[in-house]
Amino acid sequence: MFNPRLLLNGMLLAALLTFGCCGPAGVEKVSEERPISREHPRLLGSKERLQKLAKERPEAWARTVQTARELQPGNESVMDNHMKMVSMALVCAIEDDREIGRQAVERAMKYVNAPIRVGHATFGHDLARCAIVYDLCWPCWTEEERLKFHDYMNRTVDANVNSEAHVFHNGWYGYKHWGIGLACYATWYENERAPEFLAETERDYRERAAPALELSGAGGGFAEGYYINYWCYEWLFFCEVARLVEGKDYYAAAPGFYKKRAVAGMFEAYPWISERNSRRPIPMGDSGGQKLRRERDKALSARRILVNFYRDDPAHQAVHAFNETTPVSSTPGNAYKDFLWRDTTVPKGELKNFKLSHLSPAAGYVFARSSWDDDATHFFFKCGDRFTAHQHLDNGHFLISKYNELAGDGGQYYYFGGKHDINYLLRTIAHNSILVYDPEETWVNIRAYKEPIGNDGGQMHDWPHHNGAVVDADQWHRERQLYDIADITAFEDRGSYLYVAGDCTRSYSSKKLEYFTRQIVYIRPGTFLIFDRVKSTDPDFKKTWLLQAAKPPTGKAPNLIVTNDSGGRLFIQTVLPEKPRVKLNSGDELYSYGGNSYPAEDIRGPAPECRIEVSPSAPSLVDYFLHVLTASQAATESVPQASARVGDSEVTVTLANLKLSFTTATVGGRIEIDGQSNPFADRIVEE
Repeated sequence: MFNPRLLLNGMLLAALLTFGCCGPAGVEKVSEERPISREHPRLLGSKERLQKLAKERPEAWARTVQTARELQPGNESVMDNHMKMVSMALVCAIEDDREIGRQAVERAMKYVNAPIRVGHATFGHDLARCAIVYDLCWPCWTEEERLKFHDYMNRTVDANVNSEAHVFHNGWYGYKHWGIGLACYATWYENERAPEFLAETERDYRERAAPALELSGAGGGFAEGYYINYWCYEWLFFCEVARLVEGKDYYAAAPGFYKKRAVAGMFEAYPWISERNSRRPIPMGDSGGQKLRRERDKALSARRILVNFYRDDPAHQAVHAFNETTPVSSTPGNAYKDFLWRDTTVPKGELKNFKLSHLSPAAGYVFARSSWDDDATHFFFKCGDRFTAHQHLDNGHFLISKYNELAGDGGQYYYFGGKHDINYLLRTIAHNSILVYDPEETWVNIRAYKEPIGNDGGQMHDWPHHNGAVVDADQWHRERQLYDIADITAFEDRGSYLYVAGDCTRSYSSKKLEYFTRQIVYIRPGTFLIFDRVKSTDPDFKKTWLLQAAKPPTGKAPNLIVTNDSGGRLFIQTVLPEKPRVKLNSGDELYSYGGNSYPAEDIRGPAPECRIEVSPSAPSLVDYFLHVLTASQAATESVPQASARVGDSEVTVTLANLKLSFTTATVGGRIEIDGQSNPFADRIVEE
């Protein structure tokens, strides 16, 4: 990160090293060498460009104007200061409304005159909104106010040299550098330190962030899961500003991430349309998305930005068609996002013919759907390495939904490091994976939690510091043994069915587990066969298969039925182990284990109401778990019953017109449908 100690002469040495000039005249020379307009506005293009957009997008522009001119106090879901300031700045620039521009400046000056924020705080957002007002409302600032803004900007950057230094944690670029970058472009010819700061931002991105994205973001997924919705839009906003201001392409530095991000983002949204015509993102890691939040609009806008950039790509044209099913931001104050980024001139792809699955191999994410209809069955599987602070101990975890979640993500996220967070939410017990209980196992140093931590029997990680995030790609490679903990070993989508295999072994303590592999066969439209091979180091270490059910199930084990409130139903058949022990944990037992309870502070949205636990009836070193889960509409009364035979080298499963075999010595097997037999893939088969 930027370090003044390395710049003995401040901006002078930075300019010398980066641009080949020095001395007080260096700022002028630097400015001349970069094609940055001297005119304001420039961050979002010229005044003429913005006025042209207002004519081309009249409906979105009318809503933006309404946001700028109407204040709805006390309704944070409709309006906040960021929405207000950006909207007012756009109206000032496009309609030359100096009065509203002056109001925007006065709002900005409240940040300028307040104590700067330092550390894990949104100082970058403060800088960004003020920079937008500085640029778009340029004539409305007095010279004294401009100088104060320069000073505020410089002090903020200097005070936060070491803030948000982990590129994997909270998307360093979104939290920090988008604001610094916008402020640099906005003040380029006026603040002599702007070239210095922007050069450092560019270096840090080139040397640290882009390699991190290529390492952890291949396929467009990001291991921080849901938290990508907090930072990706802001960083893409800056990338678009850089393109508009000087034609700079930040996407070229990490194509493995950017070229797939919009597609991955589309699969990360549940099929059904939720509140205010929005699509709810699936929970991955720490998630606050159960109820409507502004991240839904950020996710939509991020997809739009990338669709606009890759507009000639058929996959992005399909994403555009998906975006157009929710054409208006869910929060009225975000109308400016629709105005800036909803470009209907992009050709629409044929969404119904688009692929039905997506793999993000770096994060270890597999997504699949039965169709592109809103009533589709949706599936998610996770088996990947560790990179970020907001990941959970949940390799092998899956989600299944039909109209709403059926097999979900346990607990709810409120804040980082609380009792519920540490002992339940982020732990394996709150997910659809496997527990192996060693009574002597202990957990320490999870998110710097100081109290005793419960033994759930789940996965572990040696936290190197309070948040568990890797500093950068170089550190990940140096300490690979700590972070390389799980892999998708095979993936193939043949249309009628999808096959995925994952090795979760290294996610657990080697003192209790020799191996845990999970193979899932998804038979479209709604049947899932899940085969797990688990070997412990001690036969007395109890093994438990978990499912977080939307509602307490009906029926009698080993056949259970889970419903949700939206018309979905999940049939659960426990085929193996034979004579299983099934425990249903709901009510007061839902967030309890080991004699202790770790309840959620408050239920703010839909959350699983029952934890189903399936265990063998007798101890053994090796156990096989085989479950058949069938998602359907609530009117479905029954599904075909599965049977299994355990042989010396394989487990054979029969289900209606299906016959599957899973090898027991290694991961593998084959599937036979209506007499057509195919081996399971033994590697990742390219989409």
